[in-house]
Amino acid sequence: MAIGFEGRVAVVTGSGSGLGRTHALLLARLGAKVVVNDPGASVQGTGDDRSVAQRVVDQIQASGGQAMANLDSVVEPEGAARIVQSALDTYGRLDILVNNAGILRDRTLAKLDLADFRAVIDVHMYGTVNCTKAAWAVMNAQEYGRIVVTTSHSGIGGSFGQSNYGTAKMAVLGLMNCLAREGIRKNVRINAIAPSAATRMTDGLVASVPDEYLRADLVSPAVAWLCSEQCEHTGLIVSAGGGYFSRFQMMETPGVQFDPRGEVTPDSVAEAFEKFGRLDHPVPVHPHPLGNLEHRLRALGLLGESKQ
Repeated sequence: MAIGFEGRVAVVTGSGSGLGRTHALLLARLGAKVVVNDPGASVQGTGDDRSVAQRVVDQIQASGGQAMANLDSVVEPEGAARIVQSALDTYGRLDILVNNAGILRDRTLAKLDLADFRAVIDVHMYGTVNCTKAAWAVMNAQEYGRIVVTTSHSGIGGSFGQSNYGTAKMAVLGLMNCLAREGIRKNVRINAIAPSAATRMTDGLVASVPDEYLRADLVSPAVAWLCSEQCEHTGLIVSAGGGYFSRFQMMETPGVQFDPRGEVTPDSVAEAFEKFGRLDHPVPVHPHPLGNLEHRLRALGLLGESKQ
């Protein structure tokens, strides 16, 4: 069955330009009613060009789609609540939330003002938390929802001068991993996109690859799939850029288990690293606060049989 969004309502934050814009345009083209959220700030998070969201709305409407503009900031919970409420007031429901809003204030940590660190965290991390929290009760009550958070290679692999941005982008993965467990019973799925695209936020960062290969619209098909009924997965991290798609997965090596009743020294760990540091047989991280520790201790006969 072809992916479509007839009867569905989507909110896309930061969708006045760049990736958010192409996400909104594609969702609308596939039938969704879209709330185009963007207060019109610069890449640094200053200013308020209040026309950017409306221009995207005009483009959607000119193509026969349905959309409305919302100018609230995601930084405050009250703003996020108004974004969600605008969807409910105008279209009567909310099925899809794409957390895309973001800013940059790049500097090495030695030169970075902590106020700029906080500003980036506020938009990327708290903005995602605020909007997801506002949408969560709605989606759980109707027993349907699709949420996408935006992570980044800058956090997953590291990027010089982007410690604030990378920190925020890894934080949203922690949020996703926990909510994937909480939402599955109510058919609310949450996944992550790690995009590679030439936008105003990457200007000057990816000069080695021509912009024509890094069009934002080459990322949006992955976002649309994650937003669809056909995507039953939750907790995925999908990398998309330049026509290439892959999956990131947190992995763990098989490890070395010492008997916790005996002495474990720093020398023990150093020697064991020759085994547990090898990456030739990794396995996906177990979704549990203790990982697979209970299973390993049972294998040593230190715990009773599992009640499950």
